[in-house]
Amino acid sequence: MILCVQGPRAVLPVPTTEVVPFTMRTDTHLGFSSPTAPCCLHSPPKLWDPTEDLRAIARTFHYLDISGWYWGAITATEAQSVLQEAQEGTFLIRDSSHPLYMLTLSVKTGRGPTNVRIEYSHGRFRLDSSSLAKPRLLAFPDVASLVQHYVGSSQGEVRCKEDQPMPKGSALLLKLARPLHRSKSCPSLQHLTRLTINRLTRYPDQLPLPRPLQRYLQDYPFHL
Repeated sequence: MILCVQGPRAVLPVPTTEVVPFTMRTDTHLGFSSPTAPCCLHSPPKLWDPTEDLRAIARTFHYLDISGWYWGAITATEAQSVLQEAQEGTFLIRDSSHPLYMLTLSVKTGRGPTNVRIEYSHGRFRLDSSSLAKPRLLAFPDVASLVQHYVGSSQGEVRCKEDQPMPKGSALLLKLARPLHRSKSCPSLQHLTRLTINRLTRYPDQLPLPRPLQRYLQDYPFHL
């Protein structure tokens, strides 16, 4: 799957056949009729705002930096090395080595460590997958939401395309279980407490907590 950057779409003029002609409106308070304004049946397509890309990407890297399981610019070989002895389902996020992708999910599977690219398009992230499975995959506003969706639930298995040459039509049964934190980023007690609170309630904003603590919880609304 190749991620293409699309430029602004041209706004085509509305054909004359799509314009409603003038009609007569009765103005009862004046006692005569007057023409109404023309109305278009089809409005022009809405153009994508590039600033939305900036917000979505900045939000994703903000969450990843806090998470502790974003390993940055490590190679596929380095990711394989740290995942080799881990339990099946252990994963991390790293920078993609492919020029058309930003991020890659590296995970220990039953076949060993493997890599799955993460696609980005118009403010949404999703796993790179085979063409047949792609319509069934959800897209998310950030990578942390994507990962959390697949962790610890019956939906934690998905057929994806590995970030390496594979026979046509083959797919990988992917199961995510637990993140692998960087050795130099041991979670603080505050962060562990935040994760526990997020696991125990879906509405942390309703807890009777001081405003600074509420902001701290909202800064990372995930439980992994």
